[in-house]
Amino acid sequence: MSEKRKGRLLSLDTLRGFDMFFIAGGGTFITLLHGKTNISWVDAIANQLEHVPWNGFVFYDFIFPLFLFMTGVSLTFSLRNGISKGISKKELYKKVFKRMLILILLGLLYKNSPFPYFEPSKIRLGSVLGRIGIASFVTCLLYLNYATIKRAYWIAGILIAYYATMFLVPVPGYGPGDLSFEGNLVGWFDRTFLPGRLLQGTFDELGILTTISAVCITIFGSIAGDILNGKSTENKKTITLIIVGVICVIVALLWSIHFPINKRLWTSSFVTLTSGLGFLIMALFYWIIDVKGYQKWTFFFKVIGMNSLVIYYAYRFIDFSFTSEKLLGGIYAPLPEKWHEVINALGSLGLVWLLLYILYKKKIFVKI
Repeated sequence: MSEKRKGRLLSLDTLRGFDMFFIAGGGTFITLLHGKTNISWVDAIANQLEHVPWNGFVFYDFIFPLFLFMTGVSLTFSLRNGISKGISKKELYKKVFKRMLILILLGLLYKNSPFPYFEPSKIRLGSVLGRIGIASFVTCLLYLNYATIKRAYWIAGILIAYYATMFLVPVPGYGPGDLSFEGNLVGWFDRTFLPGRLLQGTFDELGILTTISAVCITIFGSIAGDILNGKSTENKKTITLIIVGVICVIVALLWSIHFPINKRLWTSSFVTLTSGLGFLIMALFYWIIDVKGYQKWTFFFKVIGMNSLVIYYAYRFIDFSFTSEKLLGGIYAPLPEKWHEVINALGSLGLVWLLLYILYKKKIFVKI
């Protein structure tokens, strides 16, 4: 489906492209540079692109939460546009609900390809796209029925309830409050109530309970969308985003003293931290691009951000690395072997961007 997108924040599309850059091959390219350049800051950046095994936080743990946050921001623009056109709440609910179902189905296909049609026990139900769909629908319900401050109350209620549940509900054989890999409540809940294959074997980080807390990031994003859609000046919007972001980060760090920052468990401190960082990076991009007008550099990321679903799926089903090797193998063959995979990864990234550029020039933007 193609359309010409108008009335969008360039900063939002650029930030989405920046986020997807790391999924579209940029992360792989930077990671492969580790230990090859003898440049300390390159290695430091590469170290930020591997998920933390359990407690802790690195930049790569922020990639998916940032997309959830931007989903909330985008949703406010879509819903406001629908309301301005006289579309009823019922119709908006139906539209977002259908989108949720499609994303769940696409997520199932993505996470289970080749799909085990005749072996249901091997189907993984949790998925990135499914979580985005669910978070969008829940946020839509709240956005159309509650003002900004009341949605903030919902966030607080959900995260505090999740916190209390994790510490008060006993896990058979481990008791309450066990946040270890083996004894956490998330794992027991998934093993008990989530059929099919679990990513980590004993639990799934995209399972049932973690979805409840993760939804709050998208609700936070809707609050950022309210700020950006407000009637105040651009500078005041930027300052408000920064203030909210700083408050969230401080709350998260204090909360983490007792409830550790953990992406696998999507702990309340992790959700609050990544939401706070979402406000801050949104403020940065908004101020640089939409307020100050520095826009020439955005094109590379905008091309990626305008077709985020395409690249997410294309990278799963198209072997860009194979094509890159066939095209560039003869060029990098004389170089030391350690550089072969680096240049091949850069070539893959280039092919991905070229595909998205062609779609951009043809004004083909795939959305759901």
